[in-house]
Amino acid sequence: MDWGVPRCVAAGRDNRAVYPKPQVSYDAIVLSGGAGRRLGGLDKATLAVGNRTLLDRVLAACADAGRVVVVGPARETERAVIWTCESPPGGGPVAAVAAGLPLTVADVVAVLAVDLPFLTAATVARLAAAAAGDGSDGAVLVGDGDRDQPLTAAYRRDALVRRLAELGDSAGQAMSALVRGLRLVRLPDDERAGEDCDTPEQLANARARAGREGDAR
Repeated sequence: MDWGVPRCVAAGRDNRAVYPKPQVSYDAIVLSGGAGRRLGGLDKATLAVGNRTLLDRVLAACADAGRVVVVGPARETERAVIWTCESPPGGGPVAAVAAGLPLTVADVVAVLAVDLPFLTAATVARLAAAAAGDGSDGAVLVGDGDRDQPLTAAYRRDALVRRLAELGDSAGQAMSALVRGLRLVRLPDDERAGEDCDTPEQLANARARAGREGDAR
């Protein structure tokens, strides 16, 4: 994700969808402070795919989370969330995790980018269950090219706390630095739930896919 300077305001309203309960209780942190540079500076979170914004689509996939913390500028949303900003503003994804983590309480925390239009509650529950398994510090989806997607993932909260303490200053750190050394379960992305929208082409492809699949959501 690209990161700009967020402006924090008030929380949204609650209109959560109903999904089967997950096997593991979890909280979620949604990283929504990107500057959208590769999208010409557009506010990525507010862009629509189907009948919902990217942010609301990810929030729908977190319907079973105990707490949902969104890091970035507060916007109107379909469900109530906890808003916060990273320090310094625009400090990157690890700084965003550092800002959101103290507002969570569950042993497992999903960490999700805002631009995942096809993320589902089932995928998040699968990540949370794998993260809670014996000997695991977390679970990540594996995308095209056998590439780990650390922002489509769930982690044990204590593992994130430990790694943040070991890193020290979180500003400007890459997610690869945060998860280095963690024991991660790698889950295949069979549903293509981890497809993101970093570029105009990817956004157009997502809208076309939603149209083909009748995915108005």
